[in-house]
Amino acid sequence: MKQISFIIILMSILVFSGCENHKNNTDNTKKAKNSTVAKQTKLNNSNQITLHSVDGNDLTLIKDGNNLKIKGMKNKVILLDFFATWCPPCKAEIPHLVNLQKKYKNKLQVISVLLENNKPDSEIKSFIKYNSINYIITNGPNNYKLSSMMGEVQNIPFMILYNKKGNIVTHYLGAIPEEMINSDLEKVIK
Repeated sequence: MKQISFIIILMSILVFSGCENHKNNTDNTKKAKNSTVAKQTKLNNSNQITLHSVDGNDLTLIKDGNNLKIKGMKNKVILLDFFATWCPPCKAEIPHLVNLQKKYKNKLQVISVLLENNKPDSEIKSFIKYNSINYIITNGPNNYKLSSMMGEVQNIPFMILYNKKGNIVTHYLGAIPEEMINSDLEKVIK
């Protein structure tokens, strides 16, 4: 009985914790000391960046302070998700993101920003098919530039919710229950 309780507790910790982003392993310890969740959501001065979507449609993101707009996506709430395919909590969130994208199809756009070096689009397309993903996944070196613009995303999954005007509503660190994200979406999608 004690072993079962231990296993349940261990699994809960794994699911509800985040994975560390290992992009620059030598700098991670130093940066982690200086980084906070609030710092992760802080955007620098006005900039523009283009992300490569694995479906072939590039996305141009324009940030101004803490605001973020995406060219061609007017009147949509944006859920920006930093993730990796090797991260168990990131994979655990996929069905929830699929459900939310389906539920709010014309009002929400989930955009997942892959933080993995040199991952071929063909592998990501297989990952999308295997997981029945119905939202945008971006891949490439500009994903890391966006992470840097956001204050260096240190732990994943890390999501930022933006309202239709491009203002930050909230952020999520680690695996988050679908009901919590849905509750926040209900408030901003009206």
